[in-house]
Order: sequence, then structure tokens, then C-alpha cells
Amino acid sequence: MTRSEPHEPPGAGLADRHGRVATDLRVSLTDRCNLRCTYCMPAEGLDWLPNPSLLTDAEVVRLIDLAVHRLGVTEVRFTGGEPLLRRGLVDIVRAVAALPGRPRTMLTTNGIGLARLAAPLAAAGLDRVNVSLDTTDPARFRELTRRDRHADVVAGLTAAAEAGLLPVKMNAVLLRGLNDDEPVELLRFALERGYELRFIEQMPLDAGHTWRREEMVTGAEILARLRAAFVLHPDPQARGGAPAETWVVDGYTAVGGGPARVGVIASVSSPFCGACDRTRLTADGAVRSCLFAQEETDLRGALRAGATDEEIADLWRKAMWAKPAGHGIDDPRFLQPARPMSAIGG
Repeated sequence: MTRSEPHEPPGAGLADRHGRVATDLRVSLTDRCNLRCTYCMPAEGLDWLPNPSLLTDAEVVRLIDLAVHRLGVTEVRFTGGEPLLRRGLVDIVRAVAALPGRPRTMLTTNGIGLARLAAPLAAAGLDRVNVSLDTTDPARFRELTRRDRHADVVAGLTAAAEAGLLPVKMNAVLLRGLNDDEPVELLRFALERGYELRFIEQMPLDAGHTWRREEMVTGAEILARLRAAFVLHPDPQARGGAPAETWVVDGYTAVGGGPARVGVIASVSSPFCGACDRTRLTADGAVRSCLFAQEETDLRGALRAGATDEEIADLWRKAMWAKPAGHGIDDPRFLQPARPMSAIGG
């Protein structure tokens, strides 16, 4: 006789009914962005969340504190939209870095404004950054993002390295017919500057819901292009719950003297849902158990109604307990989430 599945989450952490435990918290600080990337949002932008609906700086820090001390979170990544647009970002990072049992803190950014903020963020306690850069060509960057800001992103990458936010990681999305001829050039750009490049498959998270699987550049295609120009060895380091599968690039050395690496996040063609250790908090205070979830749990309402930390933690546990086994993109019934990536957080 088999034992029945419990209906409530056991223990104090963020466990789900499939045996996974979330320890990596992604916190969106804003849905606003200063780029208009073609695979993310329309040229005219989106209807941004009204300011009163956003979590305040103090509310963000309280929820992160709760996640760390009551729910077992050990890593916090700040995302957007574009998190550098959050006025209180440096203060939030400083407060989180000062928490007892300090979590590792990271930031995913488009890099615009990072040249000015990298040093203050490092001084506040930020550990590392991921900077999105989909092309080495300024004209193509303008075509992809509808903004002429390529030089600002490159300057942000340089400033992050100089500030010690290491390893500096670069994120790149390849779009068929636009920049899918650039994987080798992007990797050379990263290797020459000591950055770790991560290619990310385009996911069905665009605001217009125009994503088509057959138009996506797959991880296998990217690797084939890279192997035509570089010798790649399987990374001996255990992947764990990391989204990227990584390879060591023969003949290159990373900043600090270790081997240079390149990664591919093949969320669609080779999903890693079985090892997922992430939980997500939107800028307006909703918990999402999965990037592609159709449901959210409102923590902002409970927080502003005077709920105790334990009551909020219990809501969070229940939200994660209901996490699906996988994102279901291959299911014919799959529906994109109502919110686009800019509103969910990366």
C-alpha cells in the first residue's frame, strides 16, 4: 500500500510535492524597462504597474528577510523589467547584504546605467551581475532593442568587472534571421574580456504572444555553431539546480585564473524543471512558483493587511507546494502566462 501524498507542505522550507526545495529567490523590482527588445515588448512599451501597487523598499526587504530566515532562501537575484530603474536599488541591496545569514546577492540587468551604479552596488554588498547583450554590432543592437545604447551596455560590463562584481556574466538571446549568425562572435567578445557568456533560448514570454517554437534558435544549433570554432569540454563542475549547462572553452582562461566557460540555457528544448530551485516575487508582491505559472499568490495584500511573518511565510509555502512538475511548453494545451517577462522578472 502506498502512502498518500500530504495536502500541506511539510517542514519550514519552500518544498513542493515533487521533491524540490526552492532556495533561489528572484525578486522583480519594477516592470519598467528603458529598452524595447523585439522579443519582449512592443515599440510603444506597455502599461506599467501604477506606483501604489509596487512593493515599497521596506516591503521588499521584509519579504526577503522572511524568505531567508523562515523559508531557507540562500540566493537572491534582483530583476525587472530593468532593476537599475528602481530608485531605491542600492539601499535595498545594502539592507539585504546586512541581513544575518547573508544571502548571496545578484542582479540581472540590460546594463544601461551600470557604468554609474556598478561601484555603489558593489560597495553596498552586491556579489555579481548578469548583463544582457544580444549582439556585438551597434547597428544591430539598435534594430533589436529600438534604442541606440550599445555603447552604454559595453561600458556597464566594463564597470562591473572593474568594481569586482565577478564573474561578470553575459546573457544573449539569438533570434532567427536577426542575430543567429553571431554566436561565435559573441563568445569571442566575452572570452577576450573575461566575461562568462550564457546563451538563452527564446521563450514564450513576449507581450504580443507571437513566439513560435519553429522560429526559435535551439541550444543544439548554438552548440553546433560554437563547436565549429572552439573546442568545448563538458564542465566537470556539478550543475545542480543551475539553469545553464556549461562547457569549458579550451585554450582560454577566466578572470582569476580558472578555466573559461560558456553556457546554454535550453529552457524549451531541454528543460531542467526537475532540478528547479527557484521561487519568484513580482514587483507588485505576488509569488510565482514557475516562470510560466498561470496562478499567483498575493503577498502584498496580506502584508498590508497586517499579517504576521509566519502567516505570510505560510502563504508562500502553500504557493510553492502547488508548483507544477514542469512548465508544459510541449503540452498542446500550453498557454503563455498573461504577464510578459518584463512584468514577471527574469
